[in-house]
Amino acid sequence: MGIPHVLAIPYTAQGHVLLLMELALCLVKSGIKVTFVNTEFDHKRVIESLSGEGNVPDMMHLVSIPDGLESWDDRNDLGKLTKTIFRVMPAKLEALMEKINESETDKITCLITDESMGWALEIAKKMGVRAVAFWPAAAAVSALELNIPKLIHDGIIDSSGSVLKNQMVQLSPTILAMDSAHFVWACIGDPTTQGIIFYVILKNIRTLKLADWIICNSSNELETSVFNSYPEMLPIGPLLSSNRLGKLVGSYGPKDLDCLVWLDKQPVQSVIYVAFGSITVFDQTQFQELALGLERTNMPFLWVVRRNLTAETDNAYPKGFKERIQGRGRLSSWAPQQPVLSHPSVACFLGHCGWNSTVEGVSNGVPFLCWPYFADQFTNRSYICDDWKVGLGLEKDGNGIIAQGEVKNKIEQLVTVKGYKERALDLKAKVMNSLREDGCSGKNFNNFVKWIKDD
Repeated sequence: MGIPHVLAIPYTAQGHVLLLMELALCLVKSGIKVTFVNTEFDHKRVIESLSGEGNVPDMMHLVSIPDGLESWDDRNDLGKLTKTIFRVMPAKLEALMEKINESETDKITCLITDESMGWALEIAKKMGVRAVAFWPAAAAVSALELNIPKLIHDGIIDSSGSVLKNQMVQLSPTILAMDSAHFVWACIGDPTTQGIIFYVILKNIRTLKLADWIICNSSNELETSVFNSYPEMLPIGPLLSSNRLGKLVGSYGPKDLDCLVWLDKQPVQSVIYVAFGSITVFDQTQFQELALGLERTNMPFLWVVRRNLTAETDNAYPKGFKERIQGRGRLSSWAPQQPVLSHPSVACFLGHCGWNSTVEGVSNGVPFLCWPYFADQFTNRSYICDDWKVGLGLEKDGNGIIAQGEVKNKIEQLVTVKGYKERALDLKAKVMNSLREDGCSGKNFNNFVKWIKDD
C-alpha cells in the first residue's frame, strides 16, 4: 500500500484557510501526503506570504481552482461569493480530482472539506473517495445548525431563516444559551445575504450525512456539553501553529515580525494586544473612540490596523494620536498572532472573538475584551464571558458606539480584578492537556490518522 493521499479544500476566507492548513501540516507530519486546494485568488495570496518563511513540506502540494469571481470582485460580499462558489467550484474540483487520479500510484484516498463547502462531500462520494467534514468554529454553532428543523417547528425562525422570536435558546439544559438575534446566519450582511447563507447551511446539513468523520477545531474541555450531546462530532483541537511545524503557512498578510522584538522590551503582562481579524470594519467615529480609549489606559499596546480596517486608515487617527503614543503604542499592519499571544508581555486580548482567535487566546492563558462583529462571534463572546468567565464584553452607548471610556474602564477592570487571569491559566492547562497523546483531542487525532492510513 502506498502513502495515503488526502485532498483538502477550505472555505475561501483567511481564518478557514489558515486553520485547514494547520490540520494539513499535522497530517503531513504524521506521514500523509496532502494536496491543498485553494481558490486561485487565495492561492496567490498564500504563495506571496510564504516569502522568507521557508518552503512548504515535500509531502504537501498547493494547487488552485477558480472561484468564479474576477480578481477585482469584493470577496467580503459573502452572498455573492457563496452563490458563485456553488455554481463554479464543484465542477472544477471534480475535474482536478479526476486528473490527479489518472496516476496509478498517487490516487486520492480521502477528501477533507470545510463543512461550509458541503458540496465537496457529494463529489467525494460520487468518486468513491472517503470523506471528512471539518468544522473550524465552535461545536455549539454546528449543533445550532443541526437544530434548524426544530427551530422552524418551534416557531423561532421561519423556513427562510428569518427570526420570528427574539429569545434565548438552549439546545439542551447544559448547552450554552444563544440569543436568536445572533444566530450565525441572522447577523451576516443584508437580508439577501442572510437568505443565501441560510440556504447554504441547510444544504450543508443534508450533505453532512455523507461524511465518514466529522472533526472539529475544539476541545472537550471547552465544550463538554456539546460533545456529550453530539458524539458524532469529534474534537481534535485546538489546532495551533506551535503544535505542529512552527510555520505560519496559510496566512495571507505579510507579518510584522519586528513587533516581537518590541514586545521583548515591554514589562511582563503589560501589553494590550488589539486585533480584529480580516473582515471587521469600523467607521471613523468608532475607530477614533477605540484609539482614544487605548491611549487613555496609559498601558503599552500592540494594535493590528489592517489597511481596510476603516476608510482611509492613514488619515483616520485622532489628531496628534500617533505622536502622543510614540514608544508606548505600536501600530502593525499584520502581526503573527500565535507568537504574540504566547509572549509573556501580553496582558490581555481585545478583539472580535473569531473562533481561531478565541482558541489561540485560551491556549495561551490570555484574558479577553470582547468586541464581536458578526456571525459566530457572538456565541464565542458568550463562551468567554458567561461560561468560561475569562473575559469581559464591551457595551455600546445610546448612539451605538463603544466609547473610549468604556474601552479604558473595561481594560482596567480586566487587568486589575483578580480571577480573570487565574481562570484563563486554569483553562489553558486543561485545554493543552487535551492535546497530549492520552488527552481527548490527542486520542481523537491519532485515531483519525490511523483511519486514514488503514485504507
